[in-house]
Order: sequence, then C-alpha cells, then structure tokens
Amino acid sequence: MSPQGIVKEAVKKEIDLIAICDHNSAENSGAVIKASERRELMVLPGIEVASKEEVHICALFEDVDDALNMQSLIYDNLEGENNEDAFGMQVVANAEDEVLGFNRKLLIGATSLSVEMVVDSIHFFNGLAIAAHIDRERFGIIGQLGFIPPNLRLDALEISPKMKMEEAQVRFSEYQKFPFLCSSDAHYLNDIGKGATTFLLADTTFEELRIALKGEGDRKIRNLK
Repeated sequence: MSPQGIVKEAVKKEIDLIAICDHNSAENSGAVIKASERRELMVLPGIEVASKEEVHICALFEDVDDALNMQSLIYDNLEGENNEDAFGMQVVANAEDEVLGFNRKLLIGATSLSVEMVVDSIHFFNGLAIAAHIDRERFGIIGQLGFIPPNLRLDALEISPKMKMEEAQVRFSEYQKFPFLCSSDAHYLNDIGKGATTFLLADTTFEELRIALKGEGDRKIRNLK
C-alpha cells in the first residue's frame, strides 16, 4: 500500500475519488495526493479515528492542513508506542514511494476521545464524519455501543463490502435518516474498489460530496455496490 501503488490501482479500476484513511494518522495523505497529480483521480486526506469506546469514525477533509490539525488532536490523546514485532512497521513515505521514516505511536490503539468528541472535532476542522463499517461487530459503532446516539451528528454510515446494501437497509432501517455508503476499506492493493459508492455530482470536489450526502439540489447518492 504505497502512494504510487494506490494511485495506479485506483486509476486502473477507473475510480474517480478515493480517501486515504490510515488509523489515527494522516501522515501519508499528502504523499498520495501528490502521487495523483496529472491523473484523473481525486484523493481526499482522511483519518480513521478510534474513539475511547473503540468506535471507528472515518474523517474526510478537503485539504491536508485540516487533516493534520485533526491528527494533532489525536496524537495529543493517543498513548503507547508501536511494537513493530507485533504490529509491523508504520512507514511514512513520499510521493515517489521513498521511505521518509517510521511512525512510533501506537496507531492501532484507541484515543482517549469520546465518540462525541471525535465527531465534533472532525466538524470543527471542516470535515465529514462517517461511522465506519457499522455492520462489523468489532469497531463498528453499533457493535461497540449497541446503538447510534440520537444526537450524534454523523454525516453518513458506511457499510463494508461484506454486506449487501439491501440487507443493510433492512437491518439498520431505524438509522435511514443517515445516508448509507459503501467503500472498500482496503488494506491491500487488490481490495481497492471492492466496495464503492456512485455519486451524481456537478464536479469531483469535496464540496460537491458534502452536498450529495445532504441530498441537496440534483446531487445525490446514485447507487451502491
């Protein structure tokens, strides 16, 4: 999963928009964005944030600075050092796939931020907050909490590729006030594109994505697979 590898795989599969959501970090987002230059691919910087309840929330941002501001908050609320023998190396790379260094923080761990604080902080930094893989028992908001708090200001709910969207809409029918998305949650290059959402947008931009999630104007979620 290198910057060049991710971009080449997404372009090969004719994907228009991807987001880089490493666990509790945005350090590689800028490299993937730069690697996508002169390609017909938009890359959003993001973070998959682990709350203190071990709920995963995907944060999507328009620019890297907002993502890095969120990262600073996360790092201030994240304890522990990575054990490379147990969890592997956490590589920081540049757009040419050259290794710049290694992140020593325990990125696989949970932050000390509540799920409400995570969502509110994402919005403070102008981002979109999407509850990740809600169909999973581990690290999904419903599996961890048993429900979605009624006042939690999520922008969307994500279904993993392991569940059909029709099944999800029945199983989670009480939460259909939120838009449902599907994405690949790819940890390997071959998994990129295994789950996807098609949007009807005027242009491939972050603001158009935000409008589509609200269902405003002619922008909308067109289909899911």
